[in-house]
Amino acid sequence: MPYHITEYLPDLDVPVAAGRVVSADLAPGDPWAAMGVLYERVAAAVAEEVGAGRRPTVVSGDCTTAIGTVTGLQRAGLDPAVVWFDGHGDVQSLETTASGYLGGLPLRILVGYRPELIAERLGLRAVPESRAVLVDARDLDPPEVEYLDRSAIRRCPVDEVPVPDGPLYLHIDLDVVDPGEVPGLRFPAPGGPGLPAVAEAVERVLATGRVAAVGLACTWYPGRGGADAVRRVATLAGL
Repeated sequence: MPYHITEYLPDLDVPVAAGRVVSADLAPGDPWAAMGVLYERVAAAVAEEVGAGRRPTVVSGDCTTAIGTVTGLQRAGLDPAVVWFDGHGDVQSLETTASGYLGGLPLRILVGYRPELIAERLGLRAVPESRAVLVDARDLDPPEVEYLDRSAIRRCPVDEVPVPDGPLYLHIDLDVVDPGEVPGLRFPAPGGPGLPAVAEAVERVLATGRVAAVGLACTWYPGRGGADAVRRVATLAGL
């Protein structure tokens, strides 16, 4: 799904081969309506793959695509928990975000924030906060810290990931990795684990045999070497 929010990225370099490409002609204006069009297609593709007994990996240029992926898992009859690797929290709200960047909201939307924005049009059911795990998230804005302090979302480092029961949606924003190892990141979060540590953590989650879909967020500018840096690790992790 070669997009960053609603920006088409035909030259997005990704570390895994795509079996199909999801795209659409998007009307200008309301970004939620445009994302609704894109994520409806993602949801349909994911539901089809899962219904055929396969585990899809959805690759995109941002994290909001997860909204479509989880919708697709639910349409396939699953009730997935979420394991979310990210250098950021992605639990902003429109009321608290200083930047207005919509890519800072997807995990918050998955657990039930303002369903009228996009969840209702897709038929996405809220994932209980207690079934969401946020891995790393070292770069948080004060409103995100406040929200996480009162929420039931579990936070952990990459070497101590508690895996929820039941089927899983495994989300990996590659800015979880130390930016010194992944060039060209749009929003680098200083510090963080290295590629081997992230790969080992991902392998442990996959080893449960309960991962129903993977989201791989290639949150870098195309053509700067990000894909080359993580390709071997993605392959080793079975993605």
